[in-house]
Amino acid sequence: MLRAAWRTVRAHKSRMGLTALAVAVGVAFVTGILLVTATVSDALTGASRQTYAHTDVVVRPDTRSVGAASDLGEAELQRVRGLPETGRVIPAVSGYTALGCPDGRSADRGGPAVGAGYGGSDPRYSFTGGRPPAGGDEIAVDEAAAARCGYRVGDAARISVDGPGLTVRISGVFTTRAEPAVTDGGSVVLFDTATAQQHFTGPGRYSEFHVKAAPGATAERLRQATKQAVPGATVLTADVLTRDRALRAENQVSSLRTTLLSFAAVALFVSCFLIANTFGMLVAQRTREVGLLRAIGASRRQVGRLVLAEAFLVGLAGSLVGVAAGVGVGEVLRPIAGDLGKGGPLPTGDALSLPAYALLVPLATGVLTTVVAAWLPARRAGRIAPLAALRVAEAPLREGVGRRRVLAGVVLAAGGAAGLLSGASSDRIQEGAPVLALGAVLAAGSLLALMPTLVGPLLAVVRPLLGRAGTGARLAERNSARNPRRVSAPAASLVIGVSLVTTLTVVAAGGLAAADAAGAHVLKADYVVSMRSLDAQSAVVERTLAASAEVAAVAALREVELTVDGVRAFGLALPSNAVRDMLRLRMSGGAADIGGGKVLVPAGYGRAVGSTVHARLIDGRAAELTVAGVYEPNALVSGFLVDAAAFPVDAFPVGAVPAGAVPVAASPAGAVRSVLVRTRDHPSPGLRRTLAHALGDSPALRIDSSDDLARAAADDTDRMLALLYALLGLSIGVALLGVVNTLALSVTERRREIGMLRAIGLTRAGVRAMVRAEALIIAVLGGALGLALGLLVGWASGEAIARHTPGFRHSVPVLRLAVLLAAAAGAGLLASLWPARRAARTPVLAAIGTE
Repeated sequence: MLRAAWRTVRAHKSRMGLTALAVAVGVAFVTGILLVTATVSDALTGASRQTYAHTDVVVRPDTRSVGAASDLGEAELQRVRGLPETGRVIPAVSGYTALGCPDGRSADRGGPAVGAGYGGSDPRYSFTGGRPPAGGDEIAVDEAAAARCGYRVGDAARISVDGPGLTVRISGVFTTRAEPAVTDGGSVVLFDTATAQQHFTGPGRYSEFHVKAAPGATAERLRQATKQAVPGATVLTADVLTRDRALRAENQVSSLRTTLLSFAAVALFVSCFLIANTFGMLVAQRTREVGLLRAIGASRRQVGRLVLAEAFLVGLAGSLVGVAAGVGVGEVLRPIAGDLGKGGPLPTGDALSLPAYALLVPLATGVLTTVVAAWLPARRAGRIAPLAALRVAEAPLREGVGRRRVLAGVVLAAGGAAGLLSGASSDRIQEGAPVLALGAVLAAGSLLALMPTLVGPLLAVVRPLLGRAGTGARLAERNSARNPRRVSAPAASLVIGVSLVTTLTVVAAGGLAAADAAGAHVLKADYVVSMRSLDAQSAVVERTLAASAEVAAVAALREVELTVDGVRAFGLALPSNAVRDMLRLRMSGGAADIGGGKVLVPAGYGRAVGSTVHARLIDGRAAELTVAGVYEPNALVSGFLVDAAAFPVDAFPVGAVPAGAVPVAASPAGAVRSVLVRTRDHPSPGLRRTLAHALGDSPALRIDSSDDLARAAADDTDRMLALLYALLGLSIGVALLGVVNTLALSVTERRREIGMLRAIGLTRAGVRAMVRAEALIIAVLGGALGLALGLLVGWASGEAIARHTPGFRHSVPVLRLAVLLAAAAGAGLLASLWPARRAARTPVLAAIGTE
């Protein structure tokens, strides 16, 4: 059977080639994704090992205790150094430090911006130019950040640790493999130890100790001895930290891998339609051949195995090509994948990793997909009777639609409608999403099953237009009506791709409305000033802005923690007049008023207007707060909103929280998250530059207006859509290969018919027009039904999202969807070029003589 299958594949090279190409495209994408994610995983694991290459034990403050930032001081350092198990101790001081380029850009590529102290003999850093920093006005920068900004030793630079900008001079440039920020696309700035302590921990205090074991001492012995010497600290071995970081890295990579592979799975799923359609047409065209095999003794099982063997060879050839091409795809995706991490850029290594599983899994997947897709055509081939060998001509594909198919379509449609409605009305999105996805799958299945029955009505709608388009278009319409299953098979793959794109477009349009409501229209103030890192900012920012002649009023939004009915809660404290004068809140009930012991609670918290909230403030005092209103949280404000007058920020120093109070983790009480600014003049680019200059041109701060917030939300959504469109474009490309293959096989099957048409006067141009019109019918049918399915699923998805996302509203971007349909039609015409040219060049006499 393998020899017979090989001869058949060789005899139909052109027919099998496009099928193998479709398999190769999907396999190449799967291979590239697995290679890229393996490369990112290896880079993250390597960076973890490098971080602790000179360390056996790490000592950190106990973050569960109050005032943890001051736990590690000189006394603890000397006790660790005095242990007999200790070989070397590197005291580390670190925190957030933004570095700006001369042109105002940030020195990092979206990764962490780290500042650290340099004690003079730290093997983690190697200077390639200049010298270590000495004094508060000097820094050293990592080589990658210096190259991005064009900095050299001796240049002046702008930095910021908590908001206001500082001018410093670059004393040196260094390389390091111990700082994950460098491999993650961030920047690293070194201060001398005293300056770093002044910025981050306080004089004489450290963030952590990196301890190397003495010769003969194990890491575990060192850990136990260190724990006894510093009982209030957290002591971990480097191996534990490395494994923990590797696990977190794998979680990041796993999320990226799952996202990308889902699109590859769609491409392979679409290719199944192409494969099944190709082998189905080939079986129909080889009816006499198969009948002859049955007549000379081949069993049904042997005939089925022959078709499956052909599919195996085609799948193997396509998969081998796909794996080879996947290495190139991986190199193309490698720099792109680094920007897809949820927590910031991911390292992509210096070269592509080539693990065996990343090559073997796609190979097996491609072969298995091809064989499974050819199973039904193989069964159909096994049912061909031996008497078929006596037929004069090949039997065409079976026309019409069976009752079982229609019944299955109706049942699937009912299940799909129930799933979509149930998922859209679910109160919990975690429970509704799987039901919604199942409903979408069932709805798609019903549409694919019923598609042949829809061809006739859709052709009736466009028949008047085709009638005016010439003889070729009229012939195409009659050919399509004569065999709707041939038209619907390649259109089905287009339905899947177009419906996914439509669903994403509709949901994204509603998401833009939600983002606009959450960010763009919450400000009455002219600007909001916040940290790029979303960390707390210095109170100096508020005081500097208040002192500016261009500013009419400022209001700081301070993070607060309180206990409400025994439950830990978060919120913001701000001046009571700022709610009215600087914010535009969407109220679900009550009034936007927090003065006089009142509080605003977020929607969904379960508090009615007028009810009493029993709270314990951060300084330990009990308070009775009256709910004045319920509001919809947004990008700027969330949690409980209370009057800043009820929260005396300076009532106690950092770390000295009274007993019974809940401390603000890792930040001072009342940490400033953002500052609202109302200016005296109308906002303008010049006014923004003036405010930025007053803040020292800080690289850590961003000054946004309402338009900026709306534009940022739109840009994020557009970037996400561009990526998703590119990934889904792969499946649409595979679907178009199906159109090409179907038309090419159809031309071969109708060779005699085309010859007769030519003999009675149809020109070559008319033949080309007929094939192009058939391609256009397939593309428009698939595009229109895909749009309809996408709008339905998009509506249901939007209903589910709207129940949990304030401001989300249904929106149909008609222009984008019209462009999508036009693009599908244009792509269909493009796919028809080769089959149309082949049909037009059919020799008339030879075609008439074809049996």
